[in-house]
Amino acid sequence: MKTRHEEMREQVTAYHVKHPEVWELFCEFSFMMINKGYKHYSAKAVFERIRWEKDAGGDGVTSFKVGNNHPAFYARRFMKMYPQHKGFFRLREQTSHNKPATYLDNYFPQLTQGLDKLTVRT
Repeated sequence: MKTRHEEMREQVTAYHVKHPEVWELFCEFSFMMINKGYKHYSAKAVFERIRWEKDAGGDGVTSFKVGNNHPAFYARRFMKMYPQHKGFFRLREQTSHNKPATYLDNYFPQLTQGLDKLTVRT
């Protein structure tokens, strides 16, 4: 049976292949903080900076979305690729290893549930 972790990893991998510029920005902003002397930093904060840069510096038309599950995977990848910075991002146990896959949309899982009960207020 497929786990939620495997499902998220597939989603992150597909996203990474489609948007390699996000990895480049993740590394750039992470090294920026390392070079400023930070011993630890938040992968979520790096992603918020990426969101800001992509939205503020974008063309105003292109939709840019990145899932909230992505930072944990990018942090682990960063420290694997740059072992001299192991521990820069503090990691928690990924409990998704023990949960079944949801088979829900990566960005709006709540919208794929209960659509028959959805009401629009005007």
